[in-house]
Amino acid sequence: MTVKKGQIIDVEVADLAFGGKGLTRVDGMAVFIDQAVPGDHVQARVFKKRKQYAEARVTQLIRPSADRVDPPCEYSGFCGGCKWQFLRYDRQLVYKRRHVAEALDHIGGLKDAIVHPALPADPIFGYRNKMEFSCSDRRWLLPSELGQADQDISFALGLHVPGTFHKVLDNRACLLQPDLGNAILAEVRQGMRASGLPPYGLRSHVGFWRFLMLRHSVAEDQWLVNFITAAEDMAAIRPLAEKLMAAYPQIVAVVNNISARKAAIAVGEYEVPVAGRSKLTDRIGAFEFEISANSFFQTNTRSAALLYGKVKEFACLSGTESVLDLYSGTGTIPIFLAEGAREVVGMEIVPSAVQDAERNCRTNGIDNCRFVLGDIRDQLAALDVAPDVMVIDPPRDGMHKDVLKQVMQTAPQRIVYVSCNPATLARDINTLKDLYRIAEVQPVDMFPHTWHIESVARLERR
Repeated sequence: MTVKKGQIIDVEVADLAFGGKGLTRVDGMAVFIDQAVPGDHVQARVFKKRKQYAEARVTQLIRPSADRVDPPCEYSGFCGGCKWQFLRYDRQLVYKRRHVAEALDHIGGLKDAIVHPALPADPIFGYRNKMEFSCSDRRWLLPSELGQADQDISFALGLHVPGTFHKVLDNRACLLQPDLGNAILAEVRQGMRASGLPPYGLRSHVGFWRFLMLRHSVAEDQWLVNFITAAEDMAAIRPLAEKLMAAYPQIVAVVNNISARKAAIAVGEYEVPVAGRSKLTDRIGAFEFEISANSFFQTNTRSAALLYGKVKEFACLSGTESVLDLYSGTGTIPIFLAEGAREVVGMEIVPSAVQDAERNCRTNGIDNCRFVLGDIRDQLAALDVAPDVMVIDPPRDGMHKDVLKQVMQTAPQRIVYVSCNPATLARDINTLKDLYRIAEVQPVDMFPHTWHIESVARLERR
């Protein structure tokens, strides 16, 4: 039969595609089914039809897969925070490892790459050290809430419905953050609603309350609360901050980021301290880091230690090597590698990140790291370093083609590539494969109950 938009199909789900959707085939056409698990027997409605594939949503679960579990979160399936709670965690790891291997095969042309089993996260709930909740002047209702009388939909503080910018749930809790974060979330919701100031309209761009950001130090078990607002109003912010700190002694820092920009990002044009400190201190492994509201820091502190430990292992340092770290951020990887290297040079385009990196080195007594500020495309060719080992930890889009060319011209003996996107990892390694062989890849699960996976690849010059 020909697959048509609006059609109900009765199928067995055969696989799980990168991106987290179930995969089946109908008359040879790939059909991606949201919220489906391999082994499920489902009826699903096709809502999108393209020449090569179709997309569908489950309308009835006829027979569940043995890999399916009951998700503990009431928002599972409706919230964009995590989409795999219904899949057994051990199977999540299997599919994440498979997605890395398949990307290397299909995109990178590397059929025999050694991809180790994914390193699991522990714990698999309550692991996020940073959460951002959006405010909205229109609450998006769950299906179970539709039709109920006296529903107030004029306020929401929560997470977005997947793939939308304007649909915000009024989450009572998020299981990805520690329990105290959910108590703080409830207290803030009450305080915002009692303030008399309106939530921000994501379509109208009118209103005061924009975001709530919560940051947690795992090492110190302390919290930073960041209110992102459209204007500065200490008369509204300070009483709520003082109430929070009195109720929860673990809150040691409250700040206010102010942004009148329309862009829906939880970063202010400027920041105002409100109460307590303005930063947290956390540790990854043996090293200490200061974290401000807008600092970059790995979202899963415990798994970050596994990730950076694997980077150190793959670098194979003996104490004599010169190491170059591209996209060095706030200096976490250089600091992890410093004791095993003669020198580590980091390259970073964001000035505040370089300042954080230099401060983090001082905090940890590291004196053999230095940082170069600027665009790698401009700075790499002029660098006065002939690195033995290069560490590359690019953004999701991978390396710019000009950077790839310069990496091949620099030609270090070993490259350690850290990736949060198997597709761009495979694409970049494909470009490098004539000069480098891929020795091994270690996936590291930083984000349980999502399809995202970090990987560390060791490349050796041929």
